[in-house]
Amino acid sequence: MLERVDLRAVTQPVGVLRLLEVALTCVSFSLVASVGHSSSSSSSSSSYWAWCMFSWCFCCFLTLLILVLEFARLSARLPISWDDFTAAFAMLAALTLLAASIIYPSVVFSCPGCARQVAASVASWASVAAYVGEVVLTRRRAGGQVSGFLSTVPGLLKILETFVACIIFTSLGPERYASHPALLWCVAVYSLCFIFAWLIIILTVAQLLTFLPFDKLVCVYNVLAVAMYMSAVVVWPLYGFRNYPRPANCTGGACLPWDALVVVTFMTVINLGVYIVDAAYSIHLVFIVQRRT
Repeated sequence: MLERVDLRAVTQPVGVLRLLEVALTCVSFSLVASVGHSSSSSSSSSSYWAWCMFSWCFCCFLTLLILVLEFARLSARLPISWDDFTAAFAMLAALTLLAASIIYPSVVFSCPGCARQVAASVASWASVAAYVGEVVLTRRRAGGQVSGFLSTVPGLLKILETFVACIIFTSLGPERYASHPALLWCVAVYSLCFIFAWLIIILTVAQLLTFLPFDKLVCVYNVLAVAMYMSAVVVWPLYGFRNYPRPANCTGGACLPWDALVVVTFMTVINLGVYIVDAAYSIHLVFIVQRRT
């Protein structure tokens, strides 16, 4: 019976950290779910609450799935780069939970005496530390060497691009952009770039790009993404804040929709910078490194 399972999946340091991650994220979303969210809250606050709940649930159950697959020795049978997938997920989970740990106590609730909300925030921060520890241990176990696309600089940039896009989607308010064609273009930019970035991640993890000129295709995509995001950097603040000044009275979350526009603007600039670095690295890889070899 013991031959059918791998006890190292839960006894090695990485496995122990994963058990801790499951427990902490489970505590976070359980405590927040027990408190609930007021239906009278603004749409921006509700979207941030949903993002936090999704982050905790997603990280909890996917980490649990990783533990089960490794414990049952099923991970080696999957047609994917398992080490690449788990390393990339740990990095993405650390970023996602970091955002949730900042957003939940600062935006969703502001009640220092609310014991369950405070406990959920503490558990969330502890889970961030656990995932960061997993990333460090994974890198040390590999001897500092990278074994897959998602562990390289372009792969890490793709993870960062999708993460920033998730923050943008969380902050978008349909009531603001639905009637503005220019703002709809910006939403299309965010959506298309997010979809293609995830497609690249999925195809590389599934090892389905061996017959394609992958580096050249990614290079072309990155250049197009830079051009699209450059337009969004100009269009979003130009039309998003037109005839929409910051409210003078910010009590009761009245300023959250306006603040969400600021978040989208700031994250658009951040993602443009990431895509510029990604495009520059891809151009260097395709036109300089590969020609030398």
